[in-house]
Amino acid sequence: MGGWIAEAFAPLCDEVQRGKLGDVIGIRRGALPAARRPRILLAAHMDEIGLMVTRVDEGGFLRVTRVGGVDPRTILAQEVLVHGRTMLPGIVGAKPPHLTPPEEAKNAPQLKDLYIDLALPEDEVRRLVQVGDLVTVRREPVDLLEGHLAGKAMDNRACVALLYECLQELERAQFQAEVLAVATTAEEITSAGAETVTYQLAPDVAIAVDVTFAQQPGTEEDETWDPARGPVLTMGPNISPRVFEALREAARELDMNVQIEAAPGHTGTDAWSMQVVAAGVPTAVLSVPIKYMHTSVETLSLENVSRAGRLLARFVSRVDEEFVKGLVWA
Repeated sequence: MGGWIAEAFAPLCDEVQRGKLGDVIGIRRGALPAARRPRILLAAHMDEIGLMVTRVDEGGFLRVTRVGGVDPRTILAQEVLVHGRTMLPGIVGAKPPHLTPPEEAKNAPQLKDLYIDLALPEDEVRRLVQVGDLVTVRREPVDLLEGHLAGKAMDNRACVALLYECLQELERAQFQAEVLAVATTAEEITSAGAETVTYQLAPDVAIAVDVTFAQQPGTEEDETWDPARGPVLTMGPNISPRVFEALREAARELDMNVQIEAAPGHTGTDAWSMQVVAAGVPTAVLSVPIKYMHTSVETLSLENVSRAGRLLARFVSRVDEEFVKGLVWA
């Protein structure tokens, strides 16, 4: 994944680096001399949730634990890929309803009760798979009507595409800052990629670009956002008020609607780790609403991704030396 992203970023950047934990760092330098150039970190994580093999049972069936926020209800009977000595297709086994006792059928399956069937002899499975091997869902993306896309890992690879859109926009823009477009690792488990790359790059401003919850049946109005009404800006203690206002002003300049999400604590994004690196980094969160988060059919509007990319580019164009000097908490 990192290699593909580095290859895509390269024509739009002055330099592409790899962080020690696998982050892809695209560097685009603005017009000011290096010593005076503000540094803006734009971070979108490229990792996805998945599973990890914990043991090989008799018959070659694999038992697994979760990596990140996997809901066992959503992986039952899914096709998967086991990342062993070679890539192995399999399925998450499910007991047929005809053979399931009524009292068992009332309850959602627990991860400890599920297994992966590779349809291989046990000795072959033990040769190719070991404890600790990772497992990902196997699902091709599907184009839907009215510019929507459904698939796995839209959280958060859609926002890596958003960074690409921003870099494309900057090809046609004048800006003074140094843009650090980073596809980070491990956000779903520790945010270690974002934390270490922020320390490495020492930005003046950081923006986590991630997904948030879109409106769908059964959700509360103040916890979800309309996927057709534009990107979402977060406000709360994880957010620099001045960076928030600058993003909102950039949206006004584009005549672009933005929605506001209140986050009174941890935003559940890389922003939490980036904000507290070293002496602290003024941070913000820009989000794209998706439906069915942490399933294999995460669904979003591609136009919303493009809008958010344009918004980021406009924000970058507004950042100069005076803006950075004014980044005190008020």
